[in-house]
Amino acid sequence: MRLPPFQSLVDAHASELHRFLVASVGPTDAEDCLQETLLSALRAYPRLRDATHLRAWLYTIAQHKATDAVRRSVRHRSEDLDGVNPGHLAEPPHESADEALWTRVRALPPKQRAAVIHRFVFDLAYKEIGMRTGTSEEAARQNVATGLRRLRMEVDR
Repeated sequence: MRLPPFQSLVDAHASELHRFLVASVGPTDAEDCLQETLLSALRAYPRLRDATHLRAWLYTIAQHKATDAVRRSVRHRSEDLDGVNPGHLAEPPHESADEALWTRVRALPPKQRAAVIHRFVFDLAYKEIGMRTGTSEEAARQNVATGLRRLRMEVDR
């Protein structure tokens, strides 16, 4: 099967990848993650031999970039700065009512985070979630259930 031009792949999937990344890492880091995703995909694109699962391939790259961004943000938290006058730090952005929940979603392990986002942001069936994340339908169902169980435990604390 012949690969389509890379630009047509970007045109078809960039906006939904961006929504996935906003839900995964927040609006501040989503644009950078999208750019990193597309650059990584562009570098690897000429080596691809099979065009049957390009959308899932892009989501896998995006999920890896989101995981990297979450790891970086945990390592470099601004509240860990010692000796810095709090007045010199920028005010935290206004949080919407759902932001606390999305912060908890972003803290989920990568497979659970991706499954929960695909289920509740994109309203996808478990079969489609499995296709996008490279797992079976049952594994997608399990990742969503485990992610929701973790979120409930966090919220109930």
